Amino acid sequence: MTPEHPGHRPGPHAHPFGPVAATEGHGGHAHHDGTDVDWAVMGPLLESQAEVFTPLYLQVMAWLAQQAGDPGLIVDAGSGPGVIACLFAERFPGARVVAVDGSAPLLRRARARAARLGHADRLTTVTGPLPDALSALNRPAGLLWCGNSLHHLGDQRAALTAFARHLAPGGTLALLEGGLPARFLPRDIGIGRPGLQARLDALQEEWFTRMRADLPGSVAEAEDWPALLAAAGLRPTGTRSFLLDLPAPVSAEARAFVAARLARLREGLADDLLPKDRAVLDRLLDPDDEAGVHRRRDVFVLQAHTVYTAVRDGDTSES
Repeated sequence: MTPEHPGHRPGPHAHPFGPVAATEGHGGHAHHDGTDVDWAVMGPLLESQAEVFTPLYLQVMAWLAQQAGDPGLIVDAGSGPGVIACLFAERFPGARVVAVDGSAPLLRRARARAARLGHADRLTTVTGPLPDALSALNRPAGLLWCGNSLHHLGDQRAALTAFARHLAPGGTLALLEGGLPARFLPRDIGIGRPGLQARLDALQEEWFTRMRADLPGSVAEAEDWPALLAAAGLRPTGTRSFLLDLPAPVSAEARAFVAARLARLREGLADDLLPKDRAVLDRLLDPDDEAGVHRRRDVFVLQAHTVYTAVRDGDTSES
């Protein structure tokens, strides 16, 4: 998932907006109501949602190959069920890959996926909260990937400084944060008031601000990621946005992703939704409703993610 990955200490701060593993690296924390997530149950859904974003991540990795060269060790910090970690193993066949996450059940899925794809000899896992779990690495990373997991750590500046310490001289830190909100439907969908997704975006922004403020040790930061990377002692080297563009009519897998994302929005924003928008979401999620996303032909997936890179300057022979 975001979309979207554990990697930090569990707490009462769920992300109700998935794809939790594909685009977000968010697992290892709890639901918004304080109940624990059963990652063994959620794992298959997170893995299938992550697979929808494979075209985007292949673009990212082609760019990172130009940025990071041929790293000997790649660390996926907040890996979830390992879809992206396995893509790294495929794209960089000479590298060892370490998937780091706070959820043991999701890391079991990562190891099983690596075995199915023939990467078991090069992919290992570390279970624990970020950034502390990185201390288990037996050598510094040539490429450290942090995909939408940093914003679930209270002190993002301190976390980036810790990440930087685990880079080899000449190594690259690649940070995915931000981009553009997803779009799945036209502005006017024929039911309810036009502009539903824009209103959902505004509610998500408010939720995100509350989530950040409630994190243990939360420190407010202006989200100038190149400046924060520089403050961590790294040299910013690039910024690029990548587009996932799945036009209508979408595949069954993409349609299931859209339905799951909207269901999480319906659940996570239930108390904040306007009654009329709540009713529209209920229709969109009804598999028997011709106006729902399970049946309508105008469903698409369009989302942009932004990646920032920075290098630890020094002798590149260790990376």
